[in-house]
Amino acid sequence: MTRPALTDDRRGIAERPPGGVRRPVTPTARRRKAKGLVTITLFLLPALVLFGLLVLAPILIASYTSFFKWNGLGGFPTQFIGLDNYTRLLEDPVFLGDLWRGGLLIVLSVIIQLPLSLGLAMLLNQRMRGRAFYRLLFFAPYVLSEVITGVLFTMILSPDGGLANQILRAIGLSSLESSWLAEPSTVMYSVFIVMTWKYFGFHMILYLAGRQSIPRELNEAAAIDGAGTWAQFRYVTLPLLGPTIRISIFLSIIGTIQLFDLVWVLTAGGPIHSSETMAITMFQFGFKRTNIGYASAISVAMFLISLIFALGYQRFVMRRDTEGAITTMRDAR
Repeated sequence: MTRPALTDDRRGIAERPPGGVRRPVTPTARRRKAKGLVTITLFLLPALVLFGLLVLAPILIASYTSFFKWNGLGGFPTQFIGLDNYTRLLEDPVFLGDLWRGGLLIVLSVIIQLPLSLGLAMLLNQRMRGRAFYRLLFFAPYVLSEVITGVLFTMILSPDGGLANQILRAIGLSSLESSWLAEPSTVMYSVFIVMTWKYFGFHMILYLAGRQSIPRELNEAAAIDGAGTWAQFRYVTLPLLGPTIRISIFLSIIGTIQLFDLVWVLTAGGPIHSSETMAITMFQFGFKRTNIGYASAISVAMFLISLIFALGYQRFVMRRDTEGAITTMRDAR
């Protein structure tokens, strides 16, 4: 006894006959599809409204005001100056210095901070006593706010009685004592040390999660074939961690481009602009010097730099990862 075929009304979709030609969709199926679209729209509407008010609207307003000379007071801007603010950006030594300092932090993060996080993740993936405690200990700095971290390291790196100089003095390296945050030659490296202490735990957890998703049988098979610990890491673990590493690099670079609060608490951009970032320069012109037009141009430049990097990174670096995700989603459907 064969099972009776479901009708179109019960399945909610058009049945494909043996000839391969779809039958017309019934009114009931159309109503169900319309009802589903309405439900999806109602669920998405609050998020879309918030996204429009908090993301799209500020971008459009900043883009508009960047073509004016405006102090932010007295209603809407009226003194149109065209591209003068953007021309000034290209000639401003402070903004060009912001780009150089941001690039320096990005390079240091990629070659020092992220490998350190990866090494700790591999170490804490091994069986050892107190492994959970060490994971919590290394991740704890990321939980602290940037303001608390900045205040803490302002005291640690203080030239007068700071913990860093006291330790150097205690171990006989008093010649290395410095005014860490007050010297143009050391301030950016001091900021990087604070950044590393604050954020390496986050990347460590990313790598640890990626490592634990790799089947143990692959390393066991490599060990049976005679691969040592380093060979297993190089030829098995590291390639399979590729998607996680690429995501970690992306988040690190985007975060560095937008860096503000940690540096503001530590140095406020000083001394003599030697630790300023694009976000701090934007804040200085927008809220300290009331030059909203120029500050808006800086914000638009930051947005474009982040957008171009994100699109290029996704297109050329994460192409295999995104294509795999899209293929998986298509197969699931």
